[in-house]
Formats: sequence, structure tokens, C-alpha cells
Amino acid sequence: MKKIAILTVLAGWAILGGATHASAQGNGNSPGLTQVVALDECDPVTFNEAVGPDFCKNVTLGAFTTLSDLFAGAEAGTPDRGWDFEPDQVTISKGDVLSVVDQGGEPHTFTEVKAFGNGFLPPLNPGSATSVIPECNGGFKNIAVARTRILQGSHLDITGLSKGKHLFQCCIHPWMRMEVDVK
Repeated sequence: MKKIAILTVLAGWAILGGATHASAQGNGNSPGLTQVVALDECDPVTFNEAVGPDFCKNVTLGAFTTLSDLFAGAEAGTPDRGWDFEPDQVTISKGDVLSVVDQGGEPHTFTEVKAFGNGFLPPLNPGSATSVIPECNGGFKNIAVARTRILQGSHLDITGLSKGKHLFQCCIHPWMRMEVDVK
């Protein structure tokens, strides 16, 4: 009797698993999903000392960038290439979901902009420029920017993009840029 109950449960799981898989496959009209990864190499020691405990939660195997090196590179116009959206460009179909996952150690934004430009933290702009593009103006006090924030280990789903070219950047680290082409 116990064997029959176990087999019944296993059969039910198999059927449910197959139904879930079939429904996820959809009928061809379901939106696609494209993943983008936000990466950084923040050094937990220097970032957390300056910004606060647990700000940087980086788990890389030692490929860290100190806070002072990050600022120096940005000011010199040679920002750290370890802070990036991957891939740099994607093409999706209208109706598809773009899911941006923060696999770095600190927060980022994935903000749609008309043209790439400076973010809201002047020390991270080239030459510490203080001019900020309109979409990033006000930092997190701007609700539109706050809505695009992605915390470590979380994701942000972008839906409803119209056909055409869309530009996204991080308003904190303005060299983190991406182009999304919607067909």
C-alpha cells in the first residue's frame, strides 16, 4: 500500500511538472525572456568602511576594485570595466520581458535614457563632471530613478518596450550602458 501511495505521488508530480512545462512553453504567443546581468567588482573592505556595513556584498574570488581606485578611474575617464551590463546589446521582440539581474556586490540602476551621459554621483563621472542627464537628475529622490534600482541579488523586469532602439544606463555608474533593440 505504501508503494502505491509513493508511486501515485510521483506520478502526480510528473504530470504536474509536465503541465507546468507545457504551459511555460505556451502556444507561441507567450512573451520571451531575455536576461541581462549587472556586474561589479566592489571591494567589501573599502566600500563598507566608507559607505556602511554590508553595502558591498561582493562574492567574487578576489577580483576586487577598491573604492579609491573606482573613483580615480572614473575621474580619469577610464572607468573600471568590471562594472558592466552583460551583454552590451540585445535584440528582443515586442512584448518580450527584459530581466536585469544584479549579480554584483552593490546596487545599480537600469534607467532608460534618451542619450548616454553623466550620473548623479559626480565623483563617478569623467573628470568629476557635475552635469547630470535629465533621467538621472535627483538620484534616488527622483521616483523614476528609484524605480529602476536593482539591489544585490535581485532583479528588475522591463516590459512594454515599444519597437525601436532603447538606451539604458546605471545612474550611479554612468559607464554601465546597454542598447536594447525591439523588433
